[in-house]
Amino acid sequence: MYADDELLPLSGLQHIAYCERQWALIHLEQIWDESYDTVRGSLFHERVHLEGYSAAKGVRSERGYRLVSRSLGIAGIADVVEFAIGDGDAAEAAVRPVEYKVGKPKIEEWDRIQVCAQALCLEEMLGCAVGQGDLFYGVTRRRERVVLDDALRERVAGLALRMHELFERGETPRAVRGPKCRRCSLADSCLPEAFDHDAVAYWKEAGFEKASQHALCDEL
Repeated sequence: MYADDELLPLSGLQHIAYCERQWALIHLEQIWDESYDTVRGSLFHERVHLEGYSAAKGVRSERGYRLVSRSLGIAGIADVVEFAIGDGDAAEAAVRPVEYKVGKPKIEEWDRIQVCAQALCLEEMLGCAVGQGDLFYGVTRRRERVVLDDALRERVAGLALRMHELFERGETPRAVRGPKCRRCSLADSCLPEAFDHDAVAYWKEAGFEKASQHALCDEL
């Protein structure tokens, strides 16, 4: 069980699932570069994260719900947690986390990992089983149901453990350039291109050698 000062942000699970180096740059080196997508996401979540609740059709929805799992060592805030009240349509899911995303559904599991982590926190906090969650996407304006099966739960537990391993070592993994780099807001800070070359070749390509020659001529 992790103590309060050992808890890591739940949001980091999505980062480390996308790229271990991205997670380390954000959570170890405190580097954050805004992009069009990150600004859109922040604005989209501002209203959702206002704490409060509403009730309709047998469901009580609580916004900005604070989460913690001491077994996983994570803490964060759920956009919305729905609680079934009475015998309404939500009776099939007594407790359900709902995560809001500004974009559209993804083939990859990054968003589903975040919802599953929220569900594991709720299970630990409330002592109840949470079998499903929802993802609401701003582009489609529809919900996507997330079934929280054993494979997804094990994936979340493994990622949480990996976060703590890297955090304790203070280690930023080496960059591995791939298709995801084009979509990463930290590409300019990460410089994955530098790891595709030996150091001399990279700086030659970047124009460092020419700049050094001009500087030497100026001195002479």
